[in-house]
Formats: sequence, structure tokens, C-alpha cells
Amino acid sequence: MSELITAELVLLDADLGNSTGEVIEKLASLVAEQGRATDAGALAADGKAREAKTATGVPGGIAIPHCRSAAVTVPTLAMARLNPKVDFGAKDGEADLVFFIAAPDGADQAHLKLLSKLARALVKKSFTASLRAAQSEAEIVELVRDVVSDAPAAAPAPAAAAPAPTAEAADGAPKKKSIVAVTACPTGIAHTYMAADSLAQTAEEMGVDFAVETQGSSGSTPLDPAVIEAADAVIFAVDVDVRDRGRFAGKPVIQVPVKRGIDEPEKLINDAIAASEDPQARRVPAGTTATAEEKNGSESFGAGLKRALLTGVSYMIPFVAGGGLLIALGFLLGGYSITDVADDVLGSNTLFNLPGADVMSQLETPFGPLGAYLGAVAFKIGGLSMGFLVPALGGYIAYAYADRPGIAPGFTAGAVAGFMGAGFIGGIVGGLIAGLACRWINSWNVPRWMRGLMPVVIVPLLGSIIASGLMFLFLGGPIAKLTEALNNWLSGMSGTAAAVLGLVLGLMMAVDLGGPVNKVAYSFAVAGLGTASLADNPAPMMIMAAVMAAGMVPPLAMALATTISAKLFTEAERENGKAAWLLGAAFISEGAIPFAAADPLRVIPASMIGAGVTGSLIMSFDVVSQAPHGGIFVFFAMNNTWPLFLLATLIGTVISAAAVIVLKKYVRKAPAGAAEPAKVAA
Repeated sequence: MSELITAELVLLDADLGNSTGEVIEKLASLVAEQGRATDAGALAADGKAREAKTATGVPGGIAIPHCRSAAVTVPTLAMARLNPKVDFGAKDGEADLVFFIAAPDGADQAHLKLLSKLARALVKKSFTASLRAAQSEAEIVELVRDVVSDAPAAAPAPAAAAPAPTAEAADGAPKKKSIVAVTACPTGIAHTYMAADSLAQTAEEMGVDFAVETQGSSGSTPLDPAVIEAADAVIFAVDVDVRDRGRFAGKPVIQVPVKRGIDEPEKLINDAIAASEDPQARRVPAGTTATAEEKNGSESFGAGLKRALLTGVSYMIPFVAGGGLLIALGFLLGGYSITDVADDVLGSNTLFNLPGADVMSQLETPFGPLGAYLGAVAFKIGGLSMGFLVPALGGYIAYAYADRPGIAPGFTAGAVAGFMGAGFIGGIVGGLIAGLACRWINSWNVPRWMRGLMPVVIVPLLGSIIASGLMFLFLGGPIAKLTEALNNWLSGMSGTAAAVLGLVLGLMMAVDLGGPVNKVAYSFAVAGLGTASLADNPAPMMIMAAVMAAGMVPPLAMALATTISAKLFTEAERENGKAAWLLGAAFISEGAIPFAAADPLRVIPASMIGAGVTGSLIMSFDVVSQAPHGGIFVFFAMNNTWPLFLLATLIGTVISAAAVIVLKKYVRKAPAGAAEPAKVAA
């Protein structure tokens, strides 16, 4: 097995810059210089993308940026003792000890276990003190080799077993509390194990029986069912779904991001103890595997609402994307009059009995009878797919709150909203009512014999009655009138009002590049497509075009800027700029994230300027898009307005590229060495 770390991968008292992005770039370059990665830029981009998900700073002046990357050829540790320190997001301040963990996409289990051992050692004060006192690179290497060696080490909290809960003593002493936990992070290399050990050490100091299951990259040993059964409460310190969470059904639960397991172990254990003594505490639902109920026990109502809405939209988008593209394909093959004859064609004709002259006289298509028939098929499939827009939105909003038992009530409430003309607003309201009702019903303390019926019969039945009943009896009618008024307003919008709306939507698309604000603007556009019509109500299609074009601007602008003024960008950014051409053209706003993460105060404002202009121009030009995604590759879904779509996008791209170049040149001096590939001082 190759060495994870060598003296050439260690930097002592090095100045690697003032930001996390600079540190990661220079450590990635160091890894590549040692022949352990094929592309320093790609490795740095993967490292920064992981850093953007969750800060890797941990208490004690330590940072553990890490990632899996296709650019890595050998599992590697690169270590730097920084001077000056850099803020990696830890609560107690800046970090001076940085371990960059670079793992190949297909890293073997043996290497991953060694990386996990290092992560666990970093929570030990004696180990970090030795790292700070080391006088040479070779001494650092020996310290690391000692902690990742194959010699057996006492695990503070084995996953498969734990001390049995102490029985109540004969003198009436209180029973010792027993807590179990699961830790997991997206990459499963560092935070997973550091959180586990931090919780285990704290539990030992507090006199609490504790067992933890680490669901990481180096494998997972499930907790003993007897240990789970005896536990008073469970802690889920996770950033991803817990595998097989049904094992913990009925246990009081505390669910938090994995980093809080490192930062606040004592608070989490105290919260778990308090939950074990509270009959009203949130519990892991019986018969489910999702996180909704537990999450809602530890997040604010607003955060829960945002998560539910984004969940609903994310599941709804495939229906709209497929449906919109198929409708556009139907128009391409059968002409725009296919809407009038599609049902008759599908009812009277087949692939072997194509439409006759009576139908063809109503259509303008260059593809003849075969094009007319296939156009009718595509149009109808697309229309049926679009018909699921509101039910899917309602169903998966409910799912976010109540897991699988909420899907049927949410879909039903969404279907009721569609039947009553309440549109996507009705779907949102119906889904929220269904999800909250199902979550409440699922919290009932029912007899053991009834628990099996709850998720498959009782919760869906009562949830459907409550949500759909309220929609029919009280809410559907008023929401339908509101929806009609909104559609009339959008349809009558023109001139300055339309341009201002496009400006606002463009700014929202660029302000956080795929984040919550971006998703709100995109969700607003997608939800409106269900009521759109080229002839009667094109406004939602104009909004969709404005959102899509504005979302393309930031990555395209960064690509253009790195081409025009390459010296203003690092080597990694120049490589990302090449990929951003395709990402931007396909309407993947996240292509600009590496630039924004490294330099947010200049990249984001520049992106917003161009995106806002593009959104305003699209609305002013009356450009339409029946497809919710795809960028320039769905030009056929834009009727005959695609040249104006390209023009507006080009104008915004040039503006943003010029703005970011000006800001980088004159607002603040470019970092030293930015014009050259990052070099690391030995």
C-alpha cells in the first residue's frame, strides 16, 4: 500500500493565502506536483465544492478540507501548519493546522480506513499539540504514521456493541442513561468519524452509556439491535439520509448536521437526555425511512417550510421538464395547430393508419401525415405529464413533512386543487395541509398492534380526508379566484412592468447560484407553465424564458472573462472556465459556484448585473420557452423567438464578464501569483 503522506506533502509555518479557496488550491497543487493527482485545478474545484456544502473547520484550530475526486490517483494527505491562520468556519476561530484529504473516486477500503483514523486522531488534544510542536516535516510524517498504523487502537465507542445500561442499584440510585447515535457526512471520510469520537468522548466524561454507528466510506458496522432496544434516545448527526432508520422506530430523536456533533457534543447529549424524559419529544416514525419528522423536530417552522417547498418543486420538475419538451416536440412535428386535432388524431388514427387530407388541411407541418401523428402523440404525452404538475407538487411537499404516508394525501389534495382551478398555489396549500396533518397523526401514541397499520392505512386515509376535505369545503374556491386574478395580471403585463419583473427574476437567479433564492425564482417560473398557452396565456412561458436565460449568464460570463483576461484568474479558475461554457449553455447556474466561492464580493455582484439585464430584455422581447430546462439545447421549444433569446443572453454575458474583469482589476488588487499556476512554498 502506498504511503498516504510523505515529507514532500508537508508545509510548516507556510503562508498559503487568506481564504479557504487559496489554501485548498495550493494544497491541491502540492498533491499534483507529487504525481498524486492528474489535474490540480479539478482537484481544487472538487475540494472547494465540498467546502461549500459544509465548512470543514473544527474546534481547536483545525481544518480538514477533503473530497473525492477523479483527478486523484493515490489516496493522499497534504498537511500545512499555517502562518497566518485562515478561517475555515469553526466556531472557536481560525485554523492553523490543515489536513487536505484527497481520495480517488474508487478508493479502496484499506486506504479509507486509514484516512478515517487520522480524522479521529484530530479530536485528541495530545495529537494536535504534537503537530504544533513538531520541528520538521519528517516529524509530522512520523506522527501521522503512528496514528494511522494498523496497530489496534482502543475505540472510544464501538459501533456494534456498547455497555449494557446500568441497572438501578440496590440503594435506589438512578439508572444511567443510554444514548445511541449515527454519524454520516456526504463524503464519509472525516466529519463522520470526528463527530463520532467527539460525542463518544463527551459521553464518557458525562457518565452516559453511549454507542455510535459511523456510516462512512470505510464501511459501517450496524449497532447491535439489543443496544438500540435498550437506548433511551438516539442522536442523528448526519448530512445525508440514515441507512435503515426503521431500526430506531419509536425512539426519541435529536437530528442535527454532522458538524454539530464535533462542535457541540455536550449540548447534543443533554438534548437527547432531555428528549428521553419528555413524552412529547419527537420520535423516529414507525415504518418509515425518511428524515422529515425528525428534521422538523430540530428546525424552525420557516426552515421546514422552505425545505418542504424545495422538495416539492424538485420532484415536480421532471414532470414539467419531460412534459414541456414533449409538447414542444409535438409543435415541431405537427405544427402549432396540433392542439386542436391531437385528440381526434389519436382516437381515429394509428401508426399504420395515418391522418388523412381532412386533418392535414388544418396543420402546417413539413413532415407530412407521419409528422402529424407523431406530433399528436408527443403533444398528448406531454400534456398528460404536465397534468401531474400540481398533484406531484402537493404530494412531495407532504412527503417532505410526513415521508411516504404523506404522498397519497398530498397527491390527492393536489388533484383536488387542479379540479377546482386552484393551480399551483392550491397544490402548495393542499400539500402543506396534508403533510402537517399526516405528521400530526403519525405522532399519535397508538397500541403496538396498530403501529403496522399507521403508515399504510390510517395516516393516508385520515390525511386525505383532512387535506382534501378542507380544499373542497373551504379553501379551494378562494384560492381558485386568487389564481385566476394572478393569471389575468400576468397575461396583461407588458412594457415597463414586464421588464421590471424580468429584472427582479434575473437578480434572484444570480444572487446565490442554485441556492434558496435562485430556487424560489425557478420554482415560480416552473409552476406557472401548467397554465401557459401560446395563444391565450404566454406570460408564464415568458417568465420561464427570462429565468432560464438569466441563469445561464453567470457561468457563461465567468467562462468569457477567463478567456479574455486569463491573468486575473488562478489556474484552477481557468480550468473551471472551460467547463463553464458548456454548463452555462445548458442552464446549469452552478457552473459559476467555484468562482463565487473563491471571490464572492466581486463575482456575485457582476453576475447579478448581467443576469438582471438579460431577464429584463427577455420579458421586453416577448421571448417564450415551453421547456423548463436545457438552455440553448431546447431552442425548438421557444417558438420563433430563440434568436432574441440568444441575443439577450449574449448581452447579459458580456456585461457580467466586463463587470467582473473591472472589479478584479480595480476594486481590489489581485492576489499575488494569481496570474500563474499556484505554487506552494516549501
